[in-house]
Amino acid sequence: MSLAGLTWVRGLLLAGLLSGGVPGTGASETPVDADVGDEPPFPQFASAEDLGRACDAGLARLREQEQALARMAPGTAMLTALDDLHVAGEDAAGAIYLLLNVHPDKALRDAAQDCSLKWQDFWSSFSQNVLLYRKLKQVRPADPVDAMLLRETLEDLEDGGAALRPAQRQRAKAIQDRVSALRTEFDQRLRDDDRTVAFAPEELAGVPEGVWREAPRNEQGQVLLGLDYPSYLPVLGHASSAAARERMWRAKLDEGGQANLHALGEIARLRHEYARLFGFSSYADFALRRRMAKSADQVQRFLGEVKQAVAQREGRDIEELRLAKARHLQQPAESVKLERWDVLFYTERVRRERYSVDQEAFRSYFPPQQSLEFVLRLSERLFGVHFERRDTPAWHPEVQNYAMRDERSGAYLASLFVDMYPRRGKYNHAAVWSFRSGATRLGRTPQSALVVNFDRKGLTLEELETLLHEFGHALHNNLSKTRHASQSGTSVLRDFVEAPSQMLEDWVYQPDVLALFREVCSNCPTLPPEMLEQAVKAKHFGKGNFTARQHLFASYDLALHGRRPVEPLALWARMEAATPLGHVSGTRFPASFSHVAGGYAAGYYGYLWSEVIARDLQTAFKDKRLDPATGRRYRETVLANGGQVRPEVLIRRFLGRPARPDAFFEYLAR
Repeated sequence: MSLAGLTWVRGLLLAGLLSGGVPGTGASETPVDADVGDEPPFPQFASAEDLGRACDAGLARLREQEQALARMAPGTAMLTALDDLHVAGEDAAGAIYLLLNVHPDKALRDAAQDCSLKWQDFWSSFSQNVLLYRKLKQVRPADPVDAMLLRETLEDLEDGGAALRPAQRQRAKAIQDRVSALRTEFDQRLRDDDRTVAFAPEELAGVPEGVWREAPRNEQGQVLLGLDYPSYLPVLGHASSAAARERMWRAKLDEGGQANLHALGEIARLRHEYARLFGFSSYADFALRRRMAKSADQVQRFLGEVKQAVAQREGRDIEELRLAKARHLQQPAESVKLERWDVLFYTERVRRERYSVDQEAFRSYFPPQQSLEFVLRLSERLFGVHFERRDTPAWHPEVQNYAMRDERSGAYLASLFVDMYPRRGKYNHAAVWSFRSGATRLGRTPQSALVVNFDRKGLTLEELETLLHEFGHALHNNLSKTRHASQSGTSVLRDFVEAPSQMLEDWVYQPDVLALFREVCSNCPTLPPEMLEQAVKAKHFGKGNFTARQHLFASYDLALHGRRPVEPLALWARMEAATPLGHVSGTRFPASFSHVAGGYAAGYYGYLWSEVIARDLQTAFKDKRLDPATGRRYRETVLANGGQVRPEVLIRRFLGRPARPDAFFEYLAR
């Protein structure tokens, strides 16, 4: 679900769970020939000082390129030189941004963080290059692809302050640099938060023993569990003790702490000031004018339609959970209140009672390594590619690397790194970093890193869905065939970028798709058809509550970036209090809402907006989710074009008509 954001000249570095299992049969382990173009090995830094020197050398090279670019006469050659600058930036710092989030050595992570701030200083200065901006305004592009690159580059320069008066431009840069520093600190606090929650063993009744039996203990013999998802979710979903669930839930909602609340408040105020420099009354209006939605008012109308569609269902979902709690506790229904730390527990309980579905029961069917191999095999079947595992060094011994080739021609396409299991100091959600973009004009091949945090014992069906979602981001980058690197893969509008990943999520609920698991793991137990059938039914339970929660997140994001500065926690408490379950005093969810602190500012609505598109894209496959002809057409029409064609045009080309919301609202009604 997550995107880890990084803007170069144009585009995103993506961000939304898995040591070594026994390699499956879905990907060959034949050594890969040295036919990967100019693709370099993943950089290995001997020390933090080594990384710092590489960072400074890369910056020096890029400053030289910027100076050469500014000396050029206005013309289309500037566009090529501009994209060359983007390429140089990726080569110098793309992997470093990734290492900031995944390297096991804190000293190296800290050095990467220092480096990221230097790069932010460079790009904020570059975005205010007035001479370059004036020259680019004189360029007449040769074709629509170059026209798109020129237009978006000019927009980025304008949004960076190149068209402002000198005093305003100086203030804009100061704001950009301060927000970047605050965002970095915000994420670091979350990444380095290694607190544990203590439980008496009896408090963990109901929680699978594999989650806690081997966990460390304190002097009192209490079990110490971290806030990583392989620990947090089983406790919330299965601990019979409400007190245990509450303690874990409150600890999770305290991640980031008061320091992050202060940082988020300052970020929001600075963004508001930034928008005012450009004549906008809100940061939402400033940012959204460049996206599919066009304006905050349009997003509000869309969110209103979503709320109307799920309001009654949300109420029914919550009432069903409250009644389930009353039955479980054998108390009169009128005396029982559903608490927020009860939601997942009773959702899972209702699914077990009504549909005989227990997500924990899926783990034996989906071993982590074989789950990865399954996802690779699915993409091979659907998109006409082939994966070969290769032995290449990365940032941790357990990281795997795969070469992706075209099935028809055998041509090398891209490289994929996979980091599957949680560890201290690692990014603790699920995300993809597309740290190298492709470019056909250069014969440049993409690279991406899939970073997840799965239980080594196996995946639930929902976690398999998450894996496929994140893998969709990697495919978007790695199957890109754009002329320019700065338009490659996921360098698309923020409210479209999730659609290609969300479209694939439902594939794991299709029997013919899951049958591919037998091809990668002949010894794995076969998932019984009735178990999958019930899981499909159970998937729809709680949909109203989940969608309403996404609506709340999106609405909060817009309000935080609205027309007057607000205090983040007070705003959240007020908005959450208006929901059926209310707000729990003492909790501070915004302190860990990294999407809003980062690249999804005024853009979290994009998850719902993109799902509308995703549901529509699915209609092209109908009941043939493994149809290679449709898959190939989708690859060549949507994925290959990255950001060099507007999303609306890509959708129309693929579907043969403009996008429609019907499939999304039909899904909500089911």
